[in-house]
Amino acid sequence: MSDIMDDIVAEIREPIAARPVVPIVVGLTVKTLSHVERSIFATFKPQAVSIMDPVSTNEKRAASPSKKRSRAEADQGGIGNGSTPADDVEDASSDDDDIGPALPSSAPKKKRRKLPYEKLYVAALPSSPRYSKSLMHKEQLSFVTFTPYTSFLITSSTDGAVKFWKKSSGDVEFVKEFRAHNGEIKSVTVSADGRSFASAGADKTIKIFDVASFDLLTILTLEFVPKTVCWVHRRGASLPILAVSSESENSIRIYDGRGEQTGPLHTLAGLHKNPVSIIAFNNEYDCAISADEGGMIEYWRPHDNYEKPDNVFGMKSSTNLFEFKKAKSVPTSVTISPTGHQFATFSFPDRKIRVFDFPTGKLHRTYDESLATIQDMQQASTETGKLEEVEFGRRLAVEKELDNHAVRNRINVIFDETGNFILYGSLSGTKVINTLTNRVVKIYGFEESFRPLNLTLYQGQPEQKGIVTVEMAASNNPLLKEAEARDAMLVATGSGKVRFYMFTNDQEISKSTRDVHNERQRFGNAKQQEEAKARELGSGAVIHTTHGDIHIRLFPDAAPKAVENFVTHSRNGYYNDVIFHRVIRKFMIQTGDPMGDGTGGESIWGKEFEDEFSTLKHDKPYTVSMANAGPNTNGSQFFITTERTPWLDSKHTVFGRAVQGLDVIHQIENARVYKEKPVEDIKIINISIS
Repeated sequence: MSDIMDDIVAEIREPIAARPVVPIVVGLTVKTLSHVERSIFATFKPQAVSIMDPVSTNEKRAASPSKKRSRAEADQGGIGNGSTPADDVEDASSDDDDIGPALPSSAPKKKRRKLPYEKLYVAALPSSPRYSKSLMHKEQLSFVTFTPYTSFLITSSTDGAVKFWKKSSGDVEFVKEFRAHNGEIKSVTVSADGRSFASAGADKTIKIFDVASFDLLTILTLEFVPKTVCWVHRRGASLPILAVSSESENSIRIYDGRGEQTGPLHTLAGLHKNPVSIIAFNNEYDCAISADEGGMIEYWRPHDNYEKPDNVFGMKSSTNLFEFKKAKSVPTSVTISPTGHQFATFSFPDRKIRVFDFPTGKLHRTYDESLATIQDMQQASTETGKLEEVEFGRRLAVEKELDNHAVRNRINVIFDETGNFILYGSLSGTKVINTLTNRVVKIYGFEESFRPLNLTLYQGQPEQKGIVTVEMAASNNPLLKEAEARDAMLVATGSGKVRFYMFTNDQEISKSTRDVHNERQRFGNAKQQEEAKARELGSGAVIHTTHGDIHIRLFPDAAPKAVENFVTHSRNGYYNDVIFHRVIRKFMIQTGDPMGDGTGGESIWGKEFEDEFSTLKHDKPYTVSMANAGPNTNGSQFFITTERTPWLDSKHTVFGRAVQGLDVIHQIENARVYKEKPVEDIKIINISIS
């Protein structure tokens, strides 16, 4: 024992530099021990070896029984199992000795989202990527709208024209045209039940139509230029309600959609701080949503207290509705999904499509269609179907022109009937995106030359509805499949185009016949256009009355507005069944008032229009002139003189003369009257234009 202690003392006295240093692991800590410390540790701490050794202590004891260590073993620093310090170091660095749970060899693949029944939903969309037919307006198209439940297509153009089309199998059929506004149509809206349609014009009027009878119901005359208009009543409501915003004011006015009360029912004055650019109504939540030019979005209930309803978010700070304010952008389109659970927006100048959850106001998806992103995708060849550089440059030039206040409000985003897909126009055509999987599932019009702007989608129900048994469905009967096929149609307007384009299931498309010339083409110079307009207005008319026909020659050159007003009213049937309400012998016969008492009637523009005095005078009998209540108060009433009436010159606009049926005029003149009104009604059956 004394010999061992002498060796230890000699070790301690040995210079530090001469001592070999070897690391050892104790638990999870690496320590540096000297030769002496190793010897002492090996003698008194043998259990530390089992921490690093894959063989357990009990197994090691069974395999190598413990025995008293010799001095030589102590001098060599052995640990009793025949290993060397180098062996211990190698064991300490082994990955097999790590303590704790092991990581997998590779990260698991992220599970891809999948929309159940996606193929069925896509099959309910039009199958053809190219348009099968296009139809015309005289001027550029502004809006296209399919009415729910009533299946009408209503199109409107920049010249104030509104056309009704009835959806038929694979096509649309023209029904009726209205010259609704004298100038641009600012906004259109269709009610949730598909029964009412309204258009707002730059002429400060709102025209309200009954869709089922395709008839003009009433006209609201405003004191301001409307910015946007929206029906804000639920399906089945007894009182139709119309919300209207102003171009210059921040208020929203609520009107009676029946026109029985001409003034606003209510005015929301403090809801927005800037003019409201768009309004949409959610039928499921009975809630309206409006966005102003400052980028702020507000929810409000269109009745009772006109405040935010209780069935949506509590605090606006918990939503993402400030996204537009942060991006310094303005929503130009807000569309509610058919389920009511989401709404989609398109905004300028960031050109982003955003999809929000309606009740929570949380942002669900964002799609970037900015010019920078489009160019990056073209260069990286990531855009679906890369375009040739020349074609891409042409389309990019068109894209830059869209940032125009006159065009912005025509761009929209729509949902399919399930609410799982959104459709919007882009440089590549009309994209259909699955908002769950974030994938483009279809592109319409990629090879076409127009840039889609305003969209509307019809996903028709089966043509024949009946009971389909399991045996019938499994029979693979082609006739049954044809009967159950959907008659889907996507209608789009184009930038700067006078046509609207229809995408259907028709795969046999003829480029030579698909563009239908249903309107007369415009001529090159102004003179030719004026001549063409005069021909469109017509040069003559035949007033078919209950006493006979009166033939009239018209003078569109001398009184273009008066003639246009008369011709348009005649073609629209405005004068049908209207009586001659004022007859004065040896003076004139007067008509044109639907009220029948001389107090009603209005022009085709919804307001009074100015006088048009020319070289034409009241120097002959049978002169046709506008009736009025003073200077520049012309509406719809007119009269035919039976004598020379020079005192009417420069007071009433002359726009025609009777050339045939003069005896009919005298029969009406000599009718028995009471207070200048015929005792027995003398009516206009209708007026035909030639």
